[in-house]
Amino acid sequence: MPNNNTASDPWAVGWTIRVLVLIACFAALTVPTDILPIISARTGEPAAPVQEGGVFTIPLTEGTPESLPTPTPATPQVTRIGVIAGHTGSDSGAICPDGLQEVDINTDVARRVVALLTAHGWEADLLEEFDSRLAGYQAQALISIHADSCTYPGKTGFKVARAESGYVDRASERLVDCVSRYYQERTGLPFDAHTITYDMTRYHAYYEIDRNTPAAIIETGFMLDDRELLTQHPDIVAQGIVDGLICFVEGDWQ
Repeated sequence: MPNNNTASDPWAVGWTIRVLVLIACFAALTVPTDILPIISARTGEPAAPVQEGGVFTIPLTEGTPESLPTPTPATPQVTRIGVIAGHTGSDSGAICPDGLQEVDINTDVARRVVALLTAHGWEADLLEEFDSRLAGYQAQALISIHADSCTYPGKTGFKVARAESGYVDRASERLVDCVSRYYQERTGLPFDAHTITYDMTRYHAYYEIDRNTPAAIIETGFMLDDRELLTQHPDIVAQGIVDGLICFVEGDWQ
């Protein structure tokens, strides 16, 4: 009886191999022509067939790429300025024979400066002389507002100073330059460099605030000969200081 097991018939095995090779060759030649579809091997839901020119093909990708998340816009940094009303919360400062106190002039001008800075869109902190917030205080700038005494009849003018050389960077120098130029322009007072004292260049706040906060102190005028400006036109005094701060922060410095 003849044996029907093709595995033992070399002739049948040979023809089986030939048929498989022909099928493989046919598939290789027809796939690029889209006659035979290719089914995606990716996991998940099968890709939907698409009809192109009467032939259905199955794309290898699934769906459409997910849209990237919209980046959240960065919050713009708000300019912050510290304003010390000299001697407030501590003492009266200089006192004239008629009872005019420096602290009252300083407080009035400082409050006006804070109001103008706020109207400009900045944040401004009204600080006392030895305010606890001065420890490590960080801001774009800090200005301490004072007035000079009635001790020198015939003396007029203002002065601005920063900490002693070697302690701060050039930012405080630019702050002094801006405030000096614009305050003089606004008030018409001369700059009096000859009466700058250690009380100004070694001012305590310089050593309390953050080292990266530029700082300066201004003596807005003499309480005797510049009294009319300081007491009758504090709005001009305040605007001169604000002009200088805007110069410093917004880059209009030389």
